[in-house]
Amino acid sequence: MRVGRRIAVMGIAVAAAAAAGLVWFAVPVIAQSGDTFTARLAWVPTTVRDRANVTGSGSVTARLSGTTLSIDGTFEGLAAPATAARLHEGVALGARGPAFHDLTIARAASGAITGSVTLTSAQIDSLRAGKVYVQVHSEKGTDDDGSNLWGWLLR
Repeated sequence: MRVGRRIAVMGIAVAAAAAAGLVWFAVPVIAQSGDTFTARLAWVPTTVRDRANVTGSGSVTARLSGTTLSIDGTFEGLAAPATAARLHEGVALGARGPAFHDLTIARAASGAITGSVTLTSAQIDSLRAGKVYVQVHSEKGTDDDGSNLWGWLLR
């Protein structure tokens, strides 16, 4: 009887440990699929000559679900209609880098920014490291590329 009881207790202990292991490994997966990032859109660095045309502000929320990043945001107060909005991957933390995805933006001085993109594992790593940013361009942005607003996606 004692041997049977020990086996039953050991069986319960093994089942409990297995259940705890499943919970332990499932929690990070659930947390990773719901990462949220935000950006405050503010003026890009500019010269005194371009300063009058580089105006406005905005905000963006990005949600990462698996490898899909969904973007929703707004902007206002541009000196001229927006022409483009793009996701960029910085070459280092706080350093500008190349665009990798076009977003949908209202062609107006104020409006919405939306989009969705499937990210590579390297882009997900960059996003989580704070190296991905949104950049808004307008008809009167800086001379070199029409840049007007930008904001880094941070947790």
